[in-house]
Amino acid sequence: MQNVREHNMSTPFSVNTPVFDVDAIRKDFPILHQEVRGKPLVYLDNAASSQRPVQVTGAIQHLYHHDYANIHRGVHTLSQRTTQAYEDARVKVQHFINASSEREIVFVRGTTEAINLVAQTFGRDRLQAGDEVLISHMEHHSNIVPWQILRDQLGIVLKVIPIREDGSFSLDNFKAQLTERTRLLSVMHVSNALGTVNPIKEMTAIAHERDIPVLVDGAQAVPHMPVDVRELDCDFYAFSAHKMSGPSGIGVLYGKLDLLKQMSPYQGGGDMIETVTFENTVYAEPPARFEAGTPNISGTIGLGAAIDYLQTIGMEKIAAYENELLTYGTEIVSKIPGLRIIGTAEKKASVLSFVVKDIHPHDLGTILDNEGVAIRTGHHCAQPVMDFFNIPATARASFAFYNTKEEIDQLAAAILKAIDIFKF
Repeated sequence: MQNVREHNMSTPFSVNTPVFDVDAIRKDFPILHQEVRGKPLVYLDNAASSQRPVQVTGAIQHLYHHDYANIHRGVHTLSQRTTQAYEDARVKVQHFINASSEREIVFVRGTTEAINLVAQTFGRDRLQAGDEVLISHMEHHSNIVPWQILRDQLGIVLKVIPIREDGSFSLDNFKAQLTERTRLLSVMHVSNALGTVNPIKEMTAIAHERDIPVLVDGAQAVPHMPVDVRELDCDFYAFSAHKMSGPSGIGVLYGKLDLLKQMSPYQGGGDMIETVTFENTVYAEPPARFEAGTPNISGTIGLGAAIDYLQTIGMEKIAAYENELLTYGTEIVSKIPGLRIIGTAEKKASVLSFVVKDIHPHDLGTILDNEGVAIRTGHHCAQPVMDFFNIPATARASFAFYNTKEEIDQLAAAILKAIDIFKF
């Protein structure tokens, strides 16, 4: 197969291309081809942050070497080029998640800022003491703390939807939490700690029957599966570039345009205004209203390049291949004595969390690092999930489309070596 970098990044593979050639894809990721502590690197920390292909780093380098200037303000050529590239990225995001308009795409620093933006604009404008915001027990801290801050500010009630023992989501539990005071549902699409894929479309339909708006944390979904916000019908959807082979410090808040138009600005400054006097300011229309100041220009253009790259491979192909990796990894590590997988929902994305008897996850992570295997250990910014399973932490191997079954074999071998060291 032709190397991915040799394709026009705006067009898909031809019909004659094999379904998936991971060896060709890996050539686009120089960072993967190195040794750590004398061992070939096995990078399995993709849920924390993915790696970037040369197409993304090259796009950023090209910007700085040839085009860079500030955007939206300049009439000179460099400013016009950069502005066009920046706004082209917005259109790419629109098509990537099938939003109705590029005006529904707000650039933010990441998922965390997107959720805070909704809490401090939509939430503060619409909620009052006694109103209920509903989240699930499996949420990342970034979808808990902003609502606690709003609770302290306004006196709202934060309610938690229980999860099942296997880490899956129950629609019955969800329905049982709904009341006449429920004003917002904010829930993750895919659990970063468990890999559980939640039934967002069904949840949204149930919420909308009661006129309850829905915010979805899509940080762990967008990198691993096709996402269609119009099909989901959610009101807001948030995700980060750095988890989908894009730069850090840039992300997206999708919001239905009629809602964005009703929301107050999150921050004040340049580029989010129509006119300013000392007496009054007229705010710009969305999305500019929520993008105060000079933005992360290179990050946004890098995000556009990442979307081009992922679409060239095909999100359906990525989802299918990563499911193969998860199935294989689950089978392999399940055979390791003393190892218990945490989160065994039927529908999962490419996250494998586990604990090993008598070995603290941090010790396990250190030993694996000595074998060149990079995993994440800790509570994964999901301490309530750890409390639910009555454990302090897990070890988490998370897969991306550039990982291989051979790397999973190396993961298993490293775990067995750790067990041998502790000799239980």
